[in-house]
Amino acid sequence: MPVWLREHSWRQSLTAVYLSLPLRGARATAANIFCSEQYLKVSIPPFLFEAVLYAPIDDTNSTAKIGNGNIFFTLYKKEPAMWDSLTLASADKEKLQHLRENAVLKAQEKAKEETEAKKITKQEHKKYALEATMKLEEAERKRIEDLKEKERQKVTKELELWKNQQKDGDKYKSIQTKEELHQEIEPLKERKNEKMNKTRIPSEASSKTRLKSTRGCHGSCSIFSQDLKEEQLPAPRAAATIKVNFTPRVFPTALRESRVAEEEEWLHKQAEAHRIMNSDLSELEDLKEEEKNPDWLKDKGNKMFAMGDYLGAVNAYNLAVRLNNKLPLLYLNRAACHLKLRNLHKAIEDSSKALELLTPPVPDNENARVKAHVRRGTAFCQLELYTEGLQDYEAALKIDPKNKIIEKDAEKIRQLIQGTMQSS
Repeated sequence: MPVWLREHSWRQSLTAVYLSLPLRGARATAANIFCSEQYLKVSIPPFLFEAVLYAPIDDTNSTAKIGNGNIFFTLYKKEPAMWDSLTLASADKEKLQHLRENAVLKAQEKAKEETEAKKITKQEHKKYALEATMKLEEAERKRIEDLKEKERQKVTKELELWKNQQKDGDKYKSIQTKEELHQEIEPLKERKNEKMNKTRIPSEASSKTRLKSTRGCHGSCSIFSQDLKEEQLPAPRAAATIKVNFTPRVFPTALRESRVAEEEEWLHKQAEAHRIMNSDLSELEDLKEEEKNPDWLKDKGNKMFAMGDYLGAVNAYNLAVRLNNKLPLLYLNRAACHLKLRNLHKAIEDSSKALELLTPPVPDNENARVKAHVRRGTAFCQLELYTEGLQDYEAALKIDPKNKIIEKDAEKIRQLIQGTMQSS
């Protein structure tokens, strides 16, 4: 049975009623108070106070303050007038029940309306946030396209300049070659003319007498009638094969400290990397020899990421992975690009692959493992998988417990998980 609170004091003005209700040592909260236009109820087990007010009030603007063992009500009247009493004297049991039910129904309808209004407001906020995000992504996409266009124009200009330089160089080389050939041919002609002049007969008279004498010699004195023989060039050199024997690679390691299996594995990996680099990949046909290096491609991807060209960076990392799929930093950097591009599942895959390659865990790869856990945890959180994201952040904290930023982010994720559990 409830204990009715009969003791109360009240006073009024033309527009408001001031009611003071003693609590008798009980502790009240806002949940213990129910107020409508003409019905007031305070339920603090085992105490109960009910009142059917003399006239309607503005329950929206009316207030209640709890303090010093009392509840102070400020009830604003809907119509300015002086009341004869606080409660309606003619309120019987049936009327009280009717007013109570109407008050509860109105309160439920009001709560429902407020819930719907909050839902609509929340949807509007989500819509606004989505539109703002789309605008930002469009602006970012346009900025990236502008950067790519500028870079393309720059490369085109450099290529045209290089082609013009090559043409000028080829013309200069052809002219220089012609001049060198001319300079080499002139001395040969002069030498040939000199030899021919030396072998000529000094005068016509002597030539006649010699011709007569040769007729009488019957061909035995034909020394002066021989034709000048042309200079004979030496025959080309014969082809040959030179064999080179390379010294076998020997690791300078003592037998007791030998790691033959690891050394053989290293050699196998090097040979595999060279085989992949020399394979007939269509993407490598137009690249220079130094551009086929995975480390060079990784540096190129890092520069593109710094410039905001995330798609170009992903392409550079993809080609580097095809050349060498055992470098964890390639997957780690590509995961960062996928996070920027909102490719969350790919970011999770690359982070997991980087963690798989960063084994065994040693002090030298602590920083890389922390980044991999944080990037995978960020992707999980953006997919609203907060539990998995928290696990990655806690793993990163185990590796680097002094990192305050990671600790702060992990605490935020915990609060999100608690809020989700309470709302459900």
